[in-house]
Amino acid sequence: MNIITVGIDLAKNVFAVHGVDDNGKPALVKPKVARADLLPLIVNLPPCLIGMEACSGAHHWARLFRQHGHTVKLVAPKFVAPYRMTGRRGKNDAADAAAICEAVTRPNMRFVPIKEEHQQIILCLHRTHQGFVEERTASYNRLRGLIAEFGIVLPQKVTCLRREIGAHLEDLPGYANLCVGDLLAHTAELDKRIAEYDHLIAKAARENAASRRLMQRPGIGPVTASAFVASIGNGHDFKNGRQVAAWIGLVPGHNQ
Repeated sequence: MNIITVGIDLAKNVFAVHGVDDNGKPALVKPKVARADLLPLIVNLPPCLIGMEACSGAHHWARLFRQHGHTVKLVAPKFVAPYRMTGRRGKNDAADAAAICEAVTRPNMRFVPIKEEHQQIILCLHRTHQGFVEERTASYNRLRGLIAEFGIVLPQKVTCLRREIGAHLEDLPGYANLCVGDLLAHTAELDKRIAEYDHLIAKAARENAASRRLMQRPGIGPVTASAFVASIGNGHDFKNGRQVAAWIGLVPGHNQ
């Protein structure tokens, strides 16, 4: 098969694959490919350009495909959308694969850097840490809402809340006392988990040379340094510093 470009619509179990030849004509159209069959299918293709949306699992597949001689590009979903709506394509997996196949060949397309496994390990720390922080904030907000229903309003500062709420627990009727007590215990456990992940992130930052250099700059600590290095990798996917600044939101993007 004379296939030069392949678009893959990723999923958990069933994938869609769309490949075209050097004339842009469909040469490989498989709307349903089982997860176990995807890698053997790609391995048996001649070296070609493979495009995928930058979504869950994309970096894993990109690394696998690169190991077998393919050039892999990841595209942000918002940049695929215009090609999905062109022509008569509807919204389905096969149409998505065809749209990705077309989008990845555009000369001015911007791609998402492919993350190595060690980068994703560090990002796992950050995402779990962030999830605990968000859950703690939500729990405190829930707690404030519950006690407000019984006329108890305490200071916004968390330390003040935890210090003063003990004097009001006996004023809460029935199961309300139990609920507030459980929320306090839950937030205390989350505080412990967050502290553990703060320590792990700081340790990871100290062990990475690039993170250590970043932390020498004023205002950059372990969290920012390790997250930045894990997200950007070696930075070779950016042509200049302005692109990096735009990527992290320091300057307006083109469509903002």
